Amino acid sequence: MVGGPRDLGGHEPRAVQRALALLESVARLGSGARAKDIAALAEIPPATAYRLLNILVADGYLVRIADLSGFALGRRTRELAGAAGEPTAVDNVAILEELREQLRYGIYLVSYTDGKIRLVDRDPDHELSGERTLVSVLHASAIGKVLLASLAEPAVLPLRKVTAYTIIDADRLELELSRIRRGEPAREVDEIRVGRSAVAVPIHDAQHSVVGALAAIGPTGRLSTEDTELSGLLREYADKMVSPELSRAS
Repeated sequence: MVGGPRDLGGHEPRAVQRALALLESVARLGSGARAKDIAALAEIPPATAYRLLNILVADGYLVRIADLSGFALGRRTRELAGAAGEPTAVDNVAILEELREQLRYGIYLVSYTDGKIRLVDRDPDHELSGERTLVSVLHASAIGKVLLASLAEPAVLPLRKVTAYTIIDADRLELELSRIRRGEPAREVDEIRVGRSAVAVPIHDAQHSVVGALAAIGPTGRLSTEDTELSGLLREYADKMVSPELSRAS
């Protein structure tokens, strides 16, 4: 056990059951679940639920989202889930956790199947808003641009404007895609959400086909899309990824 034992109070088996019920409720409600909703779903008195939620946060089984309005599953819970998976999945989880310990941005793993994006691993310590737009409007996101650059004939027209900064000029977009094909990272600045930027690099399989991407997403101004150390670190860890797990992800 990491760290010393905590005094849950009351009858210990009952407290453990309640803690597990709270974790299950957060998993069902999703990232940003509010304490009162978690307590109601778990059928636990609010005062007891708040106390157990704070213990679970302190021990890393839950995290508070950025604006402190709710909770999400933490790293230790995800590690438990990963331990029950196949070896390739565990390898990728370990790689992601190692990378996340070095960066203050959200780190996300995506797979590409039939020209579509699937989020394989979301950063448990960073809330990701606008996820549907992120995976559907390919020309506006860094991870979408990696996919478009890998396609022989990307069909992205018409180019829809999501924010005032979304690239909707076909020639400008093609210039970005050509740079990605030459080995530069994909970049996104305020294009999906004003105030958010991202850098993404491709993940290749044994045949060097692009099967996914590894992305860092963070606040514009703090995350520099021109940071060569950041893009280099992403490439280093993308090369370690086990691509078969990406194709099996659901």
